[in-house]
Amino acid sequence: MSDHEITAAVRDRYAAAARSALTVVDSGGCCGPDCCGTSDPITSGLYDDADAPSAGALAASLGCGNPTALIDLVPGQDVLDLGSGAGLDVLLSARRVAPGGTAYGLDMTEEMLALAERHRAEAGIDNATFIKGGIEDVPLPDASVDVVISNCVINLSTDKDAVFREAFRVLRPGGRFAVSDIVLLRPLEPEWASVVALWTGCIAGALVDADYRSGLRAAGFTNPSVEVTREYSHEDLTGLAAQLTPGDLPEGRSLPEVVAALEGAFASAFIRAGKAA
Repeated sequence: MSDHEITAAVRDRYAAAARSALTVVDSGGCCGPDCCGTSDPITSGLYDDADAPSAGALAASLGCGNPTALIDLVPGQDVLDLGSGAGLDVLLSARRVAPGGTAYGLDMTEEMLALAERHRAEAGIDNATFIKGGIEDVPLPDASVDVVISNCVINLSTDKDAVFREAFRVLRPGGRFAVSDIVLLRPLEPEWASVVALWTGCIAGALVDADYRSGLRAAGFTNPSVEVTREYSHEDLTGLAAQLTPGDLPEGRSLPEVVAALEGAFASAFIRAGKAA
């Protein structure tokens, strides 16, 4: 698939997730990774529910970590969340940088932006701003934020070098990059790396951990580090593979072969780097 087709597939998947969340909540039901007796091993158990400023934002979170746990935020700072989705990390950040600071959420899908704005209003937070745009071309001026965060989104980009350059550009001198993401611990075989469902599921587009660090250094960042926070068991991978359909797989391949290909291949991680003062 072309980069354009991958981006369109990612947009469609997350737009559909936002529409589903809005529909379920409007009907009085539940949504999210831990809802109604279901659990996704990548997205579940990442936050202290009591800290969430919006129950809807918590339920609709599709991340693989908690980037707000990566870094100390103080009043007066400005924060940018790349691929802000339902808005949970933006709202958590906004509470910490108030008064005087702003948390920006950037997302490419109208549906997610509408969902995030709904959660912002629900939480009564007025120093959070949601912006439409791509993480490869951030619609903010140079040196406009102190911290860049992201949660399981950079792996979805087809031009990660552009993402790193843009993150570096919008950071002020002395700024910090602190994201949660999926990283590969070894390269995937090409036939699995091209599976669309594994792209939109945050695995096939992930960088090998060493390439993540080198990409950040090439963009100008200092001291990049990758800290694995969650690895996935055979049982976890079996559950993930069960979400695929035979039509998602390369011809002649089976779901057990997906599990075998992914076992030990990826993990959730915290990635940190800085911009020199």
